[in-house]
Amino acid sequence: MFVNAGEPSVATSMAASRETPDVLLVDDNEDLRYVLATVLSRHGYRVVEAADEPSAIESLRLQRPSLVLSDLRLPQGDGLGVLRAAKELDPALPVLLMTGYGAIEEAVAAMKEGALDYLPKPVDHEHLVLTVSRAIEQRRIVTENLLLKEALGTRHGAPTIIGEHSALLEVLRSLRRVAPTDTTVLLGGESGTGKELFARALHAHSDRADGPFVAINCAAIPETLLETELFGHEKGAFTGANARKPGRFEIAHGGTLFLDEIGEMPISLQAKVLRVLEDRSFERVGSNTTLHVDVRLVAATNRNLRAAVAARTFREDLFFRLSVFPITIPPLRQRGSDVPLLASHFVERFAREQNKRPPHLSSSATAALQAHGWPGNVRELQNCIERAVILAEGDTVHAQHLNLGAGEQSREAQAAATRDPWDELDLTGTLPDVSRRVLMEVERRKIQQALDDTRWDHARAASALQIPPRLLLARIRDFKLAPKPS
Repeated sequence: MFVNAGEPSVATSMAASRETPDVLLVDDNEDLRYVLATVLSRHGYRVVEAADEPSAIESLRLQRPSLVLSDLRLPQGDGLGVLRAAKELDPALPVLLMTGYGAIEEAVAAMKEGALDYLPKPVDHEHLVLTVSRAIEQRRIVTENLLLKEALGTRHGAPTIIGEHSALLEVLRSLRRVAPTDTTVLLGGESGTGKELFARALHAHSDRADGPFVAINCAAIPETLLETELFGHEKGAFTGANARKPGRFEIAHGGTLFLDEIGEMPISLQAKVLRVLEDRSFERVGSNTTLHVDVRLVAATNRNLRAAVAARTFREDLFFRLSVFPITIPPLRQRGSDVPLLASHFVERFAREQNKRPPHLSSSATAALQAHGWPGNVRELQNCIERAVILAEGDTVHAQHLNLGAGEQSREAQAAATRDPWDELDLTGTLPDVSRRVLMEVERRKIQQALDDTRWDHARAASALQIPPRLLLARIRDFKLAPKPS
């Protein structure tokens, strides 16, 4: 099982980088440097200028820029020399080359030596800003991934897997089969089973491992912001959009985009995601310009998407596009033999983090761990062991340190977690009768949830449900809904 849930935060890695990225601009044409520097400065970049290869190399060593933009042909040296010096200093430093007509073959050869892209002259200013923005954002993501790998002690990028149960091994076999392809993968499983870490393993074993891995939780971002997070926006697209922003699809170009909790994605956005899956193109919010991306999509959900399709809260065509290669992550209760292995791993890890000598698990603690139902899966086990290592004063973790509660309570939790809600459906009557009952129940629960979430503010609930307020009032009467007692 994946166990390296502790990750360096985005804030931590971003703190190590500049708020204003530096661009090293290398060209012997002073007028062109002035124009391009002005364009980049207006978009928030601090530009350092150089006219030839020697001065560019000196600036590389002194300034440590976030990106290099160099002409291919220079009076002293050339852009290839700048490229090689940049890669020697920092292999991950993005280098863009500008080239005039007739030098395209040289630019392509330079890309084989490590240049990220080339811009034909005369340079289109909009294309320049887009390319620079995308390159720097990809660099940031790559840096974050590298920090993550270093923190986990897995520089090759594959998360640590703990477990020997046959259910887990079958999942790993499926991952290894699909990893080298560009096939879309849908990861299913309960909350806490480690779906994001399986997605990271899939990326690490793919041909895109050197590209960015970009994750976004569709349930954690308000519906009004999710579209711009995914697809980006233009300056002035809406109030507060003071600058162009690339979306996660752009940032993940050449790598993997992980859409967690995709079952919570508003249906209004699902068509746009479907289009990217079908033809790899989209437009930013506020733009008519079509962008093309090369991205592998991995999605995850803890919901029954087939039921969501039946309830018309999830598009059927998107469901079929996502579920080309579905993989279900088994819950921890189905991998009982892996619990002691995971527990021992967590004991070692948290003792090391707390600068303590690793305690051993007593027989009573081990028995309690194996008897527990683990409705919260590996995440619950991880939290349980972290607390136990803190509470253990000697060299032994006892059952009381685990704070798992009575065995009967654990069995009840296990029964609740394993209960299939579809088993409780009334399937008597014709198919239209059953379908009508199911849809009415889904509608009733969704309206009740929206009302509870908005504290029975009818206007806000109707807006969240995207239905007229009069229809909401009618449904409240029809379903005899009432506020839950506080």
